[in-house]
Amino acid sequence: MSNALLVGLTVLIIGDSHLASPGYLVDTLQDNLIQQGANVHTIGICGSNPGDWLAPSPAGKCGGASRVGKAPVVLMGQNASTTGIKTLIEKDKPNLVLVVMGDTMANYKQNFSKAWAWQQVSSLTQEISSTKTPCAWVGPAWGTENGKYGKTFARVEMVSSFLSSNVGPCTYIDSLSMSKPGVWATKDGQHFTDLGYKAWGSAITNSVLNLPTIKNRKN
Repeated sequence: MSNALLVGLTVLIIGDSHLASPGYLVDTLQDNLIQQGANVHTIGICGSNPGDWLAPSPAGKCGGASRVGKAPVVLMGQNASTTGIKTLIEKDKPNLVLVVMGDTMANYKQNFSKAWAWQQVSSLTQEISSTKTPCAWVGPAWGTENGKYGKTFARVEMVSSFLSSNVGPCTYIDSLSMSKPGVWATKDGQHFTDLGYKAWGSAITNSVLNLPTIKNRKN
């Protein structure tokens, strides 16, 4: 059943690997928002950081995916590349940009540079802000510890806290508040099982419905 707040709303979603495979948020989040009446375009580039969305940037061997509306997910393969956010906004004319990034930035097996992260985040939020498009930033979820990518609860909590203080003027959506640590099962510590992505997609949709820019929207 659609929600009057989202009927006719156009949402552009960009981000990293959580959007880049069938069954991930490119399916679950998109389907949830469509069910609420929104028009949705998702692009996920595996391994991408915020600065990679200022201009076209190749994804290397990591790949990516895109999806428009109810159409099937289109896999990009090794030729995957980001598209500059201004170009995407000009084409889609979204009422809301959703950025889903945090895990790639976290560099779980390395040191986390707040100076580098601030530069990455601020460059993207300023680019979005220059178009006067409302935006929200979805931070990383808990995942599980000691997986392939070295994710730990302490690091993801630190990165989430950093993002919550630095993504303005975008509104921060705190994925850590959506579940208890380790409750959503993962395949590799970072990427969830289908049930996890369904739960995350539903929780993000609820957060979108409560964004000030959406709650105050007049149809």
